[in-house]
Amino acid sequence: MGYLIKGNSVTGLAENNSDVLGQLIESLGDAVLIDQASLTIARADRSGKVSSTNPLCVVEASKTDDVVTVMQIANRSNTPVVVRGGGSGLAGGAIGSAGEIVLSLAKMNRIVEISTENRWAHVEAGVINQDLNVAAQEHGLWFAPDPASRIWSTVGGNIATNAGGLLCAKYGVTREAVRELTVVMADGEVLRMGHETVKGVTGFDLVGLMVGSEGTLGVITEAKVALKPVDTYPTWTLSGSAPDIATVAKAIQETIRQGMQPSIFELIDEPCSRYISQHLGKEIPGVGSNVLIAQTDGAGAENLANQISKLWQELGIKVQIEADGEELLSFRRSMLPALNEKGNVLIEDVAVPISRLGEMLGAIREIEKEFGIEIPTVAHAGDGNLHPNFVYSGEEVPEIIWKAADAIFRKAISLGGTLTGEHGVGLLKRQWLMDELGKPQWKLQWGIKKLFDPKNILNPGKVFDPNHLV
Repeated sequence: MGYLIKGNSVTGLAENNSDVLGQLIESLGDAVLIDQASLTIARADRSGKVSSTNPLCVVEASKTDDVVTVMQIANRSNTPVVVRGGGSGLAGGAIGSAGEIVLSLAKMNRIVEISTENRWAHVEAGVINQDLNVAAQEHGLWFAPDPASRIWSTVGGNIATNAGGLLCAKYGVTREAVRELTVVMADGEVLRMGHETVKGVTGFDLVGLMVGSEGTLGVITEAKVALKPVDTYPTWTLSGSAPDIATVAKAIQETIRQGMQPSIFELIDEPCSRYISQHLGKEIPGVGSNVLIAQTDGAGAENLANQISKLWQELGIKVQIEADGEELLSFRRSMLPALNEKGNVLIEDVAVPISRLGEMLGAIREIEKEFGIEIPTVAHAGDGNLHPNFVYSGEEVPEIIWKAADAIFRKAISLGGTLTGEHGVGLLKRQWLMDELGKPQWKLQWGIKKLFDPKNILNPGKVFDPNHLV
């Protein structure tokens, strides 16, 4: 189930759709899909948003030259293009609507090279995150970005949204892993941005600009991404629980303040822990309370785990500590399936400075009371990234939920935070973008968009609200 959106066309008038479709079929043949099943899939992602109209077609690119062909035709005809990877986005950024070409990179899934000397992988954009990790581990290496969608999300999608995940508290988000990109521009020109080298400061950092650009500046078709050596030391995992959210927030802040750096550091609030326990059908220690999960790695993993355990206990938290702890991590990763059992889920994504995390968690509890709804929340505690979740029934998100979400967004911004830590803006949050950036910076970013894409054919209507263009 999802909720309907109307098509957004903010480009110039396109050529007759049948002419564009004919050019695409003549150039790319069977790679152009117009069957209803393919068009229906392209109307939605995992955000819950569903376009009310079919896109013009889906093109399954198999190489960069195919993308060049699509963009040349689109540029000549003023036809909008929506780039799509695994369809796992949570902000509506890869949804196709009337008159749009949905350009799927899912078949561009070759791992071109893994260099052990340089510790990077050269991959096409459609490579699945987990597939890259499996291949890298055969060489004693691994790819650090670890989004919850890693079993189906693509590396290109991870780059386009600057995805994070459970491990980013220690190992950073996708931005830190990207060295070089192959990008097809709006007119079909191919550029290679960045460097194979670890260091490189020649000119502006265009790779950094492309990471997180959500398909609005160019089409990323290939990437060289940094890999890390596999850690052969055993990991140690802690779980802690406390009945009040203020105690766990204090534990998070003190863990960071005292210089302790777990590789994974997660918070699961009481409603979420309760729903996950019900979903898994078994007793989980600490359920009925707010739960902290931390994992340590490296040579000093056991010692660090004991230090964290001691701190948490001093703060009044019940702690369990064990080697490995995969069951605890599976508990955290069961959040979305558990909530899906209760209805449709709107997954939100805000981030605040760690010093303000307690205030943000407290504000969510107050917003629950104000609007009379429950907001089960998990957080990547180590970096202040929270995921408040709203469960609802029916095709459309109820207005009261949007009002509660609005209150959460505005609170996060007021605390020095951001609308989105890792999911992106897409369609879901474009109306609030100016609230965070301010008008001068919004206009600057829109100017950059126009410089890269003068005809506004790359993912038009996403990130930048058309209502703000007037």
